[in-house]
Amino acid sequence: MLFMVEMDVNIPLGFDPAEAARIKAEEKAYFQKLQAAGTWRHIWRKVGLYSNVSIFDVESNTALHDTLMALPLYPFMTMKVTPLCRHPSSIHDDDR
Repeated sequence: MLFMVEMDVNIPLGFDPAEAARIKAEEKAYFQKLQAAGTWRHIWRKVGLYSNVSIFDVESNTALHDTLMALPLYPFMTMKVTPLCRHPSSIHDDDR
C-alpha cells in the first residue's frame, strides 16, 4: 500500500542543540534503514521549510502507523497522510 506523508518538523526554540543533533542523527539512520528496505520509497524537501513529502510502501495502515510513531523526530512532527493508488495512465510498473 502506498501512502504520501507530509511531515512538518517543529523543534521548539530553546531545545538543547546537542540533543536535537542526536535525535536528527537517529532519524537519518532510521530513514536510511527504511529506504534500503523499500519502505520509505521517496522523500522530497519543501523549499524553505523544515518539512518533507514522502512516499511509503507498507503492508497496512497499522504498519504505516507503527513506522511513523517510531520516527525519533515524531514528537516534534505534524503529519498529513494520504493513501495512494495506481493511476491507470501510469507507464511505470512499480506504481502498485
